[in-house]
Amino acid sequence: MPLVSPFSQDPLIDGRQSDRAMMVRRGVQRLMQSLRVAMLPEMPLDSGRRADLVCLSDKGEIAIIEIKTSVQDFRVDQKWPVYRMHCDRLYFATHPGVPLEIFPEAYGLIVSDGYGAEMLREAPLERLAPATRKAMTLKFARLSANRLLQAEWAANPAPME
Repeated sequence: MPLVSPFSQDPLIDGRQSDRAMMVRRGVQRLMQSLRVAMLPEMPLDSGRRADLVCLSDKGEIAIIEIKTSVQDFRVDQKWPVYRMHCDRLYFATHPGVPLEIFPEAYGLIVSDGYGAEMLREAPLERLAPATRKAMTLKFARLSANRLLQAEWAANPAPME
């Protein structure tokens, strides 16, 4: 095994997420998986932002789920309105310790305990322009394939000669 590797031990976690955010994400991922939705965490967007979780439905609809783990997290981080131009639906996801009334009614709402999640409010559908949908779908596919390759290489490192 090499002493220095360009790949982290776990290519799916980049260290930016708190333990609580990872707990919320895990429950949301289980919910989305039960709904047969493909997901990609921490996806960079053309606006320069990074979405917490991007979802792609079997109909090709794109949803972004913004994870908020506290009232302060919601108040301080105001980049989420930009996400609307990258998705058909926008959701907030949180845990039972955060008061739900802080989240705007115009967006979807999911509560997660880490083992599962419940969709309390469906996000309204606001269809993307076809060119934006194509760009987001291609970005989703390419990033997914690249992350799969990184995970494969991390699990099966090249032999040292």
